[in-house]
Amino acid sequence: MTPPRSTPENSGPVDPAPRGPALTVAAVARRLGVAPATLRTWDRRYGLGPSAHTAGSHRRYTGDDVARLLVMRGLTLEGVAPVDAAGAALEADVSEVDPWAELERVGADDADDGPEPDAEPAPPAVRPMLRAVQGGAQPGGAARRDPVRLASSSGGGVSDVVDAAIAYDQAACDRLLHLGPDDDPGTWWPSLVEPAFRRLGERTVLAGPGEDPVVLLANATLHALRRHTREREDAVVAAGGPPANHPSRMRKIVLIFVAPEERLPLAAHALAAALAAHDATAKIVTGPANTHRSLEIVTMVRPAAMVAVTSLEMPRLDVVDAVHEANPDLPIFVGMSHDEATAEIPLAPTVLRVRTFTGLLHEVLATVR
Repeated sequence: MTPPRSTPENSGPVDPAPRGPALTVAAVARRLGVAPATLRTWDRRYGLGPSAHTAGSHRRYTGDDVARLLVMRGLTLEGVAPVDAAGAALEADVSEVDPWAELERVGADDADDGPEPDAEPAPPAVRPMLRAVQGGAQPGGAARRDPVRLASSSGGGVSDVVDAAIAYDQAACDRLLHLGPDDDPGTWWPSLVEPAFRRLGERTVLAGPGEDPVVLLANATLHALRRHTREREDAVVAAGGPPANHPSRMRKIVLIFVAPEERLPLAAHALAAALAAHDATAKIVTGPANTHRSLEIVTMVRPAAMVAVTSLEMPRLDVVDAVHEANPDLPIFVGMSHDEATAEIPLAPTVLRVRTFTGLLHEVLATVR
């Protein structure tokens, strides 16, 4: 268990000249691109909180505090478990790191569109901030883990999945995308399935009647997620836990909406499965759902958080604006990698835009927990 941060009563000598300005929770959350609730969770659970104090005992984040938060954020976005990322952040030597310069790099890093179409899938680039963490970077900039090998127990890679889809080999796709009860969809989707869809979308294929590699891969993806969730639920019940529809598991529901024009909202299904793997209940709103109907669903379910997921460049986000206006205190997360529709998102402390699937998963988990 992480020891608590020092307080005015038990603290030792305090650095009289903290690096840079002392910032509030809201200011740091805005600059870091995370929800204020996430920072409070990191403070309460891992001890990554503000260490400076002002008149009236108001706590503020110093430069070193921000530097550690950048380590935490960078590692979680690379797929490291939050508890391990927090431990690394607390142990990191940040004395020679300029946190304000690193904050400027955050936006540029998140805007990265990924590898070239014909390049082999590579591990996520290690951000400069992670060099402050022991073992955070390897020679040549390689990450410590290979996310594709961690993605699934099947051992298949992105190229294997693409080749099976183009060959219309449903059995091979099912095998390559298999998720066991102990596998993590939160790693499987961004490191294996999403790159496979991206690369498949760049291929021109001459197909026969009834043949569509994208649809075949989508069917295999949904089948893998459905089987993984069912097997995991069976294991929970077999161990004496409550079933999925038990009232105790329906108190905090995450509602996931998709853009009306989204052809295959597979990221929403992957997010729901990843949340379920972390003991969070998620439901996807499917079928026709205009703004009025969406508001009715939110009122009826009373979710702990709402998520809008889209891969479109210019999605319709009317539901986000309408739900926020009717429920200003409801945490809303918008998962979108393109910047074109950013102006459509309400500017509010409870509405957060997240660029990556991994970041979206961690933000939602930090809120519902």
